[in-house]
Amino acid sequence: MAYLKHQLQNFARLDLVGNSTPLERLHRLSDYVGRDIYIKRDDVTPLALGGNKLRKLEFLAAAAMAEGADTLVTAGAIQSNHVRQTAAVAAKLGLKCLALLENPIGTDAANYLGNGNRLLLDLFNTEVVMCDELHDPMAQLAEQATRLEAQGFRPYVIPVGGSNALGALGYVQCAIEIAEQSSAGFVDFSAVVVASGSAGTHAGLAVALRELMPETQLIGVTVSRRAEDQCPKVEALAGQLMQALSLTGPTPDITLWDEYFAPRYGEPNKAGLAAIKLLAEQEAMLLDPVYTGKAMAGLLDGLAQQRIPGEGPVLFVHTGGAPALFAYQG
Repeated sequence: MAYLKHQLQNFARLDLVGNSTPLERLHRLSDYVGRDIYIKRDDVTPLALGGNKLRKLEFLAAAAMAEGADTLVTAGAIQSNHVRQTAAVAAKLGLKCLALLENPIGTDAANYLGNGNRLLLDLFNTEVVMCDELHDPMAQLAEQATRLEAQGFRPYVIPVGGSNALGALGYVQCAIEIAEQSSAGFVDFSAVVVASGSAGTHAGLAVALRELMPETQLIGVTVSRRAEDQCPKVEALAGQLMQALSLTGPTPDITLWDEYFAPRYGEPNKAGLAAIKLLAEQEAMLLDPVYTGKAMAGLLDGLAQQRIPGEGPVLFVHTGGAPALFAYQG
């Protein structure tokens, strides 16, 4: 642990998250399913209604400031939690934000187009550019950056989800917190479950938890693609992160469950909605229909099918996203 903490000190970082986010036992849900379930509360990071992307933005925004940037440029879906949090960080730092957005589910529902995370973008004074599809996000972001430079701005491009090696450092820090909190509470987790999307959160946890909690299995529940397509993304990012941290050896083994993201990214499904309702009823805990609802559906089904190893507690990493609940109604 000391080595990872030391390596993190080599990277510029803004203090956006503050103290460790809570790690709590879900008492009523644990009784309901007959297994101890804990939750890592990254939904309560302190800016713009919370979420996991703030950990990544601590490093990414610090790099932008070091380069003298005056604009953060990023991309995602209309209801992207990442874009919402990037826009909030830009507002807090006095920077401009440009968001390149797509409508991945092709809906014209008014709530999806204007409520939830999209509403917050307007409050943060974000310049929104719509596109038909994010078919090559980095090239499309580079095009927007070039346009901004021609207007006299100094843009810094943040990839979709904040998911590069620099952003993934945020989930090395989260893994350190998990290891410290589980040790302090004398909790030995059999498994950690997290939504796996743009891969930065998953890769950061995979690299650090292998070092810190090698007997605990990390399970990524995919939210956008099949395991055979997601696994190379996580592995590549994990390899880049290991290089950045001067860690040797093979990349971590990646476990992915892909039965829960259908019909596609950003479109709710029955199991995910049921998981959202269950957590609300049992714990007054709010999940979202894009990421955490589907990931929790995977956790619950995994327990029912005895796919989760061991008999010890299971930790769910809550990556946030509750503002999207208001976009998927009506």
